[in-house]
Amino acid sequence: MARRTQIWLIFLAPVLLVGGLYAAGRIIPSAQPIPDYVLRIALPEAGKPVDLPQVYGPNDTSRPLLVIDPGHGGKDPGASNGGYREKDLVLALATALRDRLVQQGGIRVALTRSDDKFLVLEERFEIARRLDADLFLSIHADSTAEGSAASGASIYTLSSEASSEASARFAARENSADMVNGVVLGGQSDDVNAILVELSQRRVQQDSSEFAGLIVREGAGVLTFHPQPRRSAALVVLRAPDVPSILYEAGYINNPMDAERLASAEGRSRFADTMARAVRVYFARQAGN
Repeated sequence: MARRTQIWLIFLAPVLLVGGLYAAGRIIPSAQPIPDYVLRIALPEAGKPVDLPQVYGPNDTSRPLLVIDPGHGGKDPGASNGGYREKDLVLALATALRDRLVQQGGIRVALTRSDDKFLVLEERFEIARRLDADLFLSIHADSTAEGSAASGASIYTLSSEASSEASARFAARENSADMVNGVVLGGQSDDVNAILVELSQRRVQQDSSEFAGLIVREGAGVLTFHPQPRRSAALVVLRAPDVPSILYEAGYINNPMDAERLASAEGRSRFADTMARAVRVYFARQAGN
């Protein structure tokens, strides 16, 4: 019995010692510094709107507005290969296009990011909506599986199935709170709102497809396109129901020829010239309609 008591005391002694010190208000010094696991985040003031990017070009809101979205940024570098990072390449392309359009005049331009900043996908097209943009262009660079010889640019529009899903989400979210393409959703039934947004999205998809076709037409013989340049996919960044939107994959960053072309001054200039022509033709057609 005495032996069993001794064994219990061996296990209980540390617990009793710590408990006694705690009850006495004593602090046990530690040889190792105790890490601070508290993460402090500065939150914006309640109700304060998120800053919108600067709009370049004429100070006339009747002029069409293009919002250019350089993909990735900040903690998200995108695809990387051979010292090239997607977030850097696409920002340079976006800046070149912005400068070209501003230089030519007549069109307003904004960038979702003009530096190495991270934005979530929903923020990107929401910036275009809040600025009341007439066109949204997201720029990325693709990557391929190892050993693939794929090269050239691709142009994505939202797939029909994803378009319908996006319409339903927007109708539910914006019910009684907003408008789409000038149609006030407030005061309507959920079914009517869903129909209105669906019709709006169909028209937006038609305009998006038209712009994609103009890029291929204007870039023929100037830009290098993938053999199948026109594509559609369920891409979150294209899901604004009231802003025609495309995603331009400028090339394959792990294809050395594509990467060098995208990183060169000549490659950026060719891209800016071609895209600027496509944007101007698009807006001229919209004005005619």
